[in-house]
Amino acid sequence: MSKLSPPVKGLIISLIAVFIAFGIYFLFLSKRNYYVVDNPTNQTFYFNINHSEEQVISAGQTLKISLNKGKNEIKVFDENKKLLFDSTFNVNKIRGLLNISHSDYYIHRQYYGYNLKKDSLLASQKTVGIDGKMYFGEPELFNKLYSEDFYYNVDEDYDKLIKNIDKIESRTKIFRKQDFINYYRENYGL
Repeated sequence: MSKLSPPVKGLIISLIAVFIAFGIYFLFLSKRNYYVVDNPTNQTFYFNINHSEEQVISAGQTLKISLNKGKNEIKVFDENKKLLFDSTFNVNKIRGLLNISHSDYYIHRQYYGYNLKKDSLLASQKTVGIDGKMYFGEPELFNKLYSEDFYYNVDEDYDKLIKNIDKIESRTKIFRKQDFINYYRENYGL
């Protein structure tokens, strides 16, 4: 077998490095896109999406589900299998939250960047009252059936790493009401 020339060896090593980099990205760094049904209450619900098999969600549980782009139908039953409501909703994006209990959630914006003064950014925005206390950053109340106006789902955390330090960026996350209050206390104080 003939010897490989240095340029060919370099090409092979480069291709192997690229495959390893893509493997690491897709296994550990890429953001998964999915839809969830969340139940922050102490009740159990049964539900059926698009006439599929009936599913159950217990108190405090979050389930990953499959949804179709476009119009979807849902029927929700209480723990005694009494119909609570049936409704339709539209799916346009690649992640979303189905709020079958119509509980309060908050969509919060987190800022990222180099030499960022988060407190100043939050203080420059409007405040929102939750249970008699004021919260900076204007978290958006959500209690309808379906939302997809966020980047991180209720069962995900904000990024711990700053990916782009040249500019200020922001990402939104949807929180259960109490989870948002706890997150705000831990990160900003009251």
